[in-house]
Amino acid sequence: MVNMDHWQGYKRPPSEQEYSDEVGTGTSIEPSEEELADFLQACNRLWQLDLNRLEPGKDYQIDCGEGKKVFQKEDMAEGSLFCYVDEDIFRTKPTFARFCSLLDNYNPNAGCKEVVTSEEKQEQAAFIEEISRTAPIKYLHKYLSRKGIVSENYQDFKRMLTSLWFDLYGRGGTSGSSSAFEHVFVGEIKQHCEQEVSGFHNWLQFYLEEAKGCVDYHGYILPRRRGETPDSETQLLTVQFKWNGVLKSVSSTLVGVSPEFEIALYTLCFFVGGEDNYVQLGPYSVNIKCYRFGNKIGSVFPIAEC
Repeated sequence: MVNMDHWQGYKRPPSEQEYSDEVGTGTSIEPSEEELADFLQACNRLWQLDLNRLEPGKDYQIDCGEGKKVFQKEDMAEGSLFCYVDEDIFRTKPTFARFCSLLDNYNPNAGCKEVVTSEEKQEQAAFIEEISRTAPIKYLHKYLSRKGIVSENYQDFKRMLTSLWFDLYGRGGTSGSSSAFEHVFVGEIKQHCEQEVSGFHNWLQFYLEEAKGCVDYHGYILPRRRGETPDSETQLLTVQFKWNGVLKSVSSTLVGVSPEFEIALYTLCFFVGGEDNYVQLGPYSVNIKCYRFGNKIGSVFPIAEC
């Protein structure tokens, strides 16, 4: 299990916390004219700028188990998806630890009004401050400000990110019951005729919940193309699992990527893209599906295009 003792320090006011050094602001994080003209190229640039992305087989080990069709409900995986994650990453990569410290701030039952404490707000602000020192977020700011979408002032930009991801809105008929961060990264359990998991598209949340025994991995979903099956090196997985006993029949997740990469990618797609965003992320052809909820992110997640 991950050592979480130092995470309590993240609840202090952001001004009282220590952060990692800022990434250099040289030309390496300046969007090119080609990227400004084609945001799909910008998405791939974010993949290249994800300096904190983990290396399969070195930083973590997964076992994909057996493949299955979406409609098959039986468990096809004998063990867990994650065999091993190097705990050092939570010490050497502070954006990972700060992200994980946010995950227990939410009630998983959709429609349940959230209560956000002052300490949790401080955790949110400190997380945004930490990721704002990384290359993907700095690139995102330069890209959106060059487009005239956000302020050139970096403090204003950070406040916008905090509002976009953490402001509460109504989902399922109850005001203040959800947020973009909760839905996309933590997950929610709908309480309709039959319970179902919605959201929950983050690998770190999957790993921590699996370690606690709250996630039961059922296997990967068979690719539409024959002969292309995931293995321990794959960083885009489509899986089936149960969370707190409730089935998620199909869910795609980017494994090993950093929190700042996902925040940057999904924010970029929200502001510049459409509902379907067919992008190339390194070796992976992905559709970043983006649903809007008024001026908020309703949901955003990757779908493997294979």
